Amino acid sequence: MAKVSLSKSSLSLQTQQLKSYQQFLPSLDLKRKQLMGERARAQAERRGLDERLAAARHRVAETLPMLANEEIDLTGLVRVEQVELGRENAMGTWLPTLEGLRVATRPYGYISKPHWLEPLIEALTASARLRVAAMVAERRVALLEAAVRTVTQRVNLFDKVLIPETRANIKRIRIALSDAERAAVVRSKIAKKKRAAEGLAGGQG
Repeated sequence: MAKVSLSKSSLSLQTQQLKSYQQFLPSLDLKRKQLMGERARAQAERRGLDERLAAARHRVAETLPMLANEEIDLTGLVRVEQVELGRENAMGTWLPTLEGLRVATRPYGYISKPHWLEPLIEALTASARLRVAAMVAERRVALLEAAVRTVTQRVNLFDKVLIPETRANIKRIRIALSDAERAAVVRSKIAKKKRAAEGLAGGQG
């Protein structure tokens, strides 16, 4: 606990600090709860994208078993060419948003394309979009987790350190001032008695 002056001015300062801490804590705690809600939504969105991506892969494996043929070269058939990111402010935390995505398809040289190629390209394109969206969602979750951690630390600082310490300081200063006041009264009474005794002795002389 920091050393504080046991004076009336110090008491006034500590009282003002306590008031400001108590006023600030609810808004800080509200921000923490809002960020936690935002984090929960981001986590749900990420889980949803992961599930959709897994389902898309499962559909491809079921409907296009010919992909197991290693003689078919599908390297780079579909690739993400450009990703456009934006950002939004969530309670003071800037989060990325997926604004646009361009997917390119490799030119296919065969005159007669396999009948399953078009559905495969569509499936791979959809999967690429889901993968990028999942990466953005993962980043949003990470940023929100960091923000929740930071605000929680600040809430704990106010709730568990600053406010209790300031209350203890105020109590200590009040006790010290009260003791000093009582001591002053006692000294005054002693001095009064002494003066009275001296006056009495002087009168007798």
